[in-house]
Amino acid sequence: MSESGSTYAAAGVDIEAGDRAVELMKEWVKKASRPEVVGGLGGFAGLFDASALARYQRPLLASATDGVGTKVDIARRMGVYDTIGRDLVGMVVDDLVVCGAEPLFMTDYICVGKVYPERVAAIVKGIAEGCTLAGCALVGGETAEHPGLLGADDFDVAGAGTGVVEADRVLGAERIRTGDAVIAMASSGLHSNGYSLVRHVLFDRAGWALDREVPELGRTLGEELLEPTRIYSLDCLALTRTTEVHAFSHITGGGLANNLARVIPEGLRAVVDRSTWTPGAIFQLVGEAGSVERLELEKTLNMGVGMMAVVPAGSVDVALTTLADRGVEAWVSGEITERTAGDAEAVTLAGDHAG
Repeated sequence: MSESGSTYAAAGVDIEAGDRAVELMKEWVKKASRPEVVGGLGGFAGLFDASALARYQRPLLASATDGVGTKVDIARRMGVYDTIGRDLVGMVVDDLVVCGAEPLFMTDYICVGKVYPERVAAIVKGIAEGCTLAGCALVGGETAEHPGLLGADDFDVAGAGTGVVEADRVLGAERIRTGDAVIAMASSGLHSNGYSLVRHVLFDRAGWALDREVPELGRTLGEELLEPTRIYSLDCLALTRTTEVHAFSHITGGGLANNLARVIPEGLRAVVDRSTWTPGAIFQLVGEAGSVERLELEKTLNMGVGMMAVVPAGSVDVALTTLADRGVEAWVSGEITERTAGDAEAVTLAGDHAG
């Protein structure tokens, strides 16, 4: 007896569902644009008019790529898909702005076990909203269906971004001087790092459920864990326009000390005073629920600081005013000093947290 031939659909790939997802996401992608974008969604490549860079004397292109890690598991468990894209954008564009680059455009990659058009469109909606908050365009992307490798409800997201900065305005370690002030900008929560530790502590060890009401948080655990990453790119660019900035540091995986150390030059160190801020309740909850030592928390989570700026002491007032006017909670958290022979680390965390 003969059998009918195999098909792509029989193998688990639904082309029609993919086409439906593209149709649903078009309205959101259209909102995440810039004047330099040429054409629309549906081409094999996104087009960006590079003649816009003619105003630069020596334009340097900056590139970054990232994902959101195991935070996608929280979105999947909660069935909420329209915020995780903002996390993706934040992870990418805020790496770009560290060197002073203006984010220009992004592309995304969404990998799923099964294409549910509305779900994919919701993810792209979040990415588009993030791009709008960052001032960049979403010029294209890819949705890949991987049956047999991922479960039907499993997915992951990644993205890449490109920015531009004038060569003589690149920020970084070479600009930092003794006496500079270190300004901390508050995070919106955990952002998109350390979720493997957080999930292990709160789910596996403490046995908490996502719908658990947590008085210290003022909402459910799931709502707290899904809080989108704050996007700082336009705030940082505003700082570079209003005052002198020597460096930025995006506080992501590895925590505050390890990320700030990446922009501290040889011979200098940053002394950060913990007493200048109180980390949000989620950080204390993770520490207490898992008996996690402070050092482990600090090298894994952002502890309430999502971005840091190093500025001359004379720029502090303008910098803090600029950030306050933009609704960013910020404060002087430390200073740059000479590194002596006994200072093994580029960053010293001193004091205890307030509160």
